[in-house]
Amino acid sequence: MSSDRSEAAYTASAADLALRALDALRGIGGTATIAEHVETAHDPKAALAAIRIIGADAFAPCLLNEAALHPQDAAAVTQAFEVFPPPVSTPAPPPAGPAEPWLAAWRDWATTALLARFAGADPGSAVSGAPQLGIDAGQDPGIALVHPPAAAPELADAASPAALGTADHAGLPWQAWSVRMSQLSPLALPGLDGPVPDAARAAPVALARGATRAVLRRDFSTAARITRWLALLAGDGIRLPLDPVPLVEHLGLHGGGTRLALDIAISRRLLAMEDR
Repeated sequence: MSSDRSEAAYTASAADLALRALDALRGIGGTATIAEHVETAHDPKAALAAIRIIGADAFAPCLLNEAALHPQDAAAVTQAFEVFPPPVSTPAPPPAGPAEPWLAAWRDWATTALLARFAGADPGSAVSGAPQLGIDAGQDPGIALVHPPAAAPELADAASPAALGTADHAGLPWQAWSVRMSQLSPLALPGLDGPVPDAARAAPVALARGATRAVLRRDFSTAARITRWLALLAGDGIRLPLDPVPLVEHLGLHGGGTRLALDIAISRRLLAMEDR
């Protein structure tokens, strides 16, 4: 299979897994949706790649519905990391290193942290062998926690040269910082404490500006991902410069595929909008 066809297969499979997660969040479907995604796929390898792409958001139905993770789902996620392992070394944060490997490392950390939490395993244990492209219902998957990268996205001070775009600095102006936080939106889930959520809690104004800017630019995917952080902060009782509920309602009016729909559904649950 060519690289273009592989990428297309992975993208299509990720959309399918996002739809399964969305249905599970709404109480539709079975109890082992991640494993079923792999078992029923025409291309099991693409299905495992989809797990790596969706990452921590595959656990959103369990987190937000306060449900246990099915052992088959835990085995499927473990297998995805075996077939598509993360880098051995921890990427350096930008500007010391490129942004994408560093962002991917944070997303991988979130996935393995939640897997360890749900499986109740020792996060330092080695990943055990899993059957290739198949899920053993009776297997207790080992957990290998990906080491979190150094630091979170750094927001430049409003009065600094970096914020004004006149100097090369580790800190980012709010426009770029909010986009980078949107790329880390899978960490905008309950129970994932650390430097990235702390950075979000320290800068609600920058997040609100970023979400508003993305909506005005009709970049609804970025807006939805940033809004997840606002929804998480609101659920924590942090005062925000805007009400995220109308923002979520507005974003829900726009199409954009299952990934956007999942982001919006997660925000709705974080804001308890289903109960209003």
